[in-house]
Amino acid sequence: MQAGEQVLKGEDADVAQEVATILRQDGIKILVKTKAESVSRKGTRYASRFARENVPSIQWFAPARCRGRTPNTDTLDVTAAGLAIDDRGFIKTDSKLATNVPGVYAMGDIKGVPLYAHFLRRFPHHPRQPTRKRDASIAGRFVPYTVFIDPQLGRVGLTESQAREQKRRIRVAKMPMSYVARALETDESRGFMKAIVDADSKQILGAAVLGVDGGEIMSQIQIAMMGKLPYTVLQDASFPIQPC
Repeated sequence: MQAGEQVLKGEDADVAQEVATILRQDGIKILVKTKAESVSRKGTRYASRFARENVPSIQWFAPARCRGRTPNTDTLDVTAAGLAIDDRGFIKTDSKLATNVPGVYAMGDIKGVPLYAHFLRRFPHHPRQPTRKRDASIAGRFVPYTVFIDPQLGRVGLTESQAREQKRRIRVAKMPMSYVARALETDESRGFMKAIVDADSKQILGAAVLGVDGGEIMSQIQIAMMGKLPYTVLQDASFPIQPC
């Protein structure tokens, strides 16, 4: 169930639609523009009532599981330390994870988005990494992620929509996974790969890989982006990753 117009609201519409298609093919019912109205208990069962746009209320006899996180700053008594928090209860920090209290830093979920463990643990003030540069910053860092559905969706950098909102001159490349030998060999050819590049600098701005090993393929693209390699370097490269 999704309150918005598509699943994965941060993704381009074509990516979100393909994900929804794959999930439906696997027998998962997806409802968009749908909001939870109430949950009531009837004996040993729970009735969940949902409302859809222009559709009468729907009642399901199943527990409703809602997605979201609430910071536990209330149990930390942050006000006693004088720490500033935002309207959702997350501790405010700057790009170096410094709070408003000198010498106090916040990391992990307690500081708010992005709420990705692989990103939040790699900060300059991590207590297990005392040798990291104290002047390091999270500003400008890529925030990659993988949606662990089957097949995976790996994402890094700008989406096509974000690039166009920034008025960039871009080129967009898409290739269905049915063109990929490994996908055919493993009998999972659903999905596609999509890359956004700057038409002038030829730098890779972002990519979405919905397919077999999507997260791993995306990570290779991320390394190229970190190294500022133009897409032409990858275009002409040969990688021994396909079955012979």
